[in-house]
Amino acid sequence: MEARAVGKYIRVSPQKARLVADVVRGMNADQAITTLKFMPKKAAGILRQVIESAVANATQNEQVDVDSLFVKKIFIDGGPSLKRIRPRAMGRATGIIKRTSHITVILDEM
Repeated sequence: MEARAVGKYIRVSPQKARLVADVVRGMNADQAITTLKFMPKKAAGILRQVIESAVANATQNEQVDVDSLFVKKIFIDGGPSLKRIRPRAMGRATGIIKRTSHITVILDEM
């Protein structure tokens, strides 16, 4: 039985979040949470919350054994970007793109 959780409009670049997601893909859910807890990246804390949410969603079904859950799929899609302007020298301006992510985690039993 699959359990899923989605985090939307997360203020972290998809490229940076995918680096963290590649580490925990295929891991046991408890092991993934422990690994992310000690990883010094911003995306790790956010990803840990989404995985914990998926585990909580799985507990709503009595047929699911929470100890046997593993990260079946995890993917990060790009969300809408915030566009900002930064003043530069000689009256110029450059654009800054603040990217957001949609994080989807799917857990399954072994």
